[in-house]
Amino acid sequence: MTDPNQTPEPPRSDLPNDGGRVADATDLNWVDRFCPRWSRPYLRLSRADRPAGTWLLLLPCWWGLLLAILLDPAGLRPFDGWLAISCALGAFLMRGAGCTWNDIADRNIDGSVERTRSRPLPSGQVTTKQAAVWMVVQALLAFSILLTYNGFAIFLGILALAPVAIYPFAKRFTWWPQIFLGVAFNWGALLMWGAHSGSLSITPVLLYLAGICWTLFYDTIYAHQDKEDDALIGVKSTARLFADNTPRWLFIFQVVAMTLLLLAVITPAAMAQLLPNPLVFLMVFLGIWGFGAHLTMQLRRLDIDDTQVCLRLFRSNREAGLIPVVFWALAVLLT
Repeated sequence: MTDPNQTPEPPRSDLPNDGGRVADATDLNWVDRFCPRWSRPYLRLSRADRPAGTWLLLLPCWWGLLLAILLDPAGLRPFDGWLAISCALGAFLMRGAGCTWNDIADRNIDGSVERTRSRPLPSGQVTTKQAAVWMVVQALLAFSILLTYNGFAIFLGILALAPVAIYPFAKRFTWWPQIFLGVAFNWGALLMWGAHSGSLSITPVLLYLAGICWTLFYDTIYAHQDKEDDALIGVKSTARLFADNTPRWLFIFQVVAMTLLLLAVITPAAMAQLLPNPLVFLMVFLGIWGFGAHLTMQLRRLDIDDTQVCLRLFRSNREAGLIPVVFWALAVLLT
């Protein structure tokens, strides 16, 4: 909630103003600075002006792909370059479609929450019909990318629609909607492993479960921004459930996520592939250690009653998730 005694910052004079900028968008977002006026409401529906969520959807995809390459005796394949690029495009499109669907489902709630009432639907920038058409367009473009993968990956991609469809309604019937978000947001770890390998094993499943715990960590922090409004309108979240015990729960999620990541890379099959090359082995574990160190830093800086701190920490999870990507990509180059 905004402090009523705090003087609001004046609007930036160098930014275009169409009266529709979303409250939690950054000053430097490319949508409000560079995009044509007619396109901004649709890109705001897709959260293109707030890219942190796209990164958080993409990073598990890269985790799954990089580990699949590292633990494949055949190593890197030419098609893996397309997989790395296409999952970035797909993450942007599917995050946009999912957020549009979320806003359609929440169109009668968002107007009652301070942080979300400026979104395109509650603020009247677009109609529900226009939003629905935009959602379908994004989903079809993402599906066209999915069709370039193998049959098993296509099946996994279609299966991912179920948690995406359910998530917007989860906060109405459970105190744990972040679990549903985690199920949807980390599906890419399974999808990219399947796209590379044509099957699944225990490693991507453990990676996927670790990602769900990570989502519980960062989205609980994010949900603390809305806890007062959520309480007024009866919306549930782990932030409201944990309240002052949030740091303890976040520590549990961190420990479980780290444990699952470690288990993913010490299975017999994984160790047989990693141990012969000590430097590769070191890079894999440094990625996991760096990820855990970043989560520890977030816990030390957490103030659940400061919305700006919560937003900054939530956004910083892009860097947390990139740490394994950097080290595992180096490991791939060393194989």
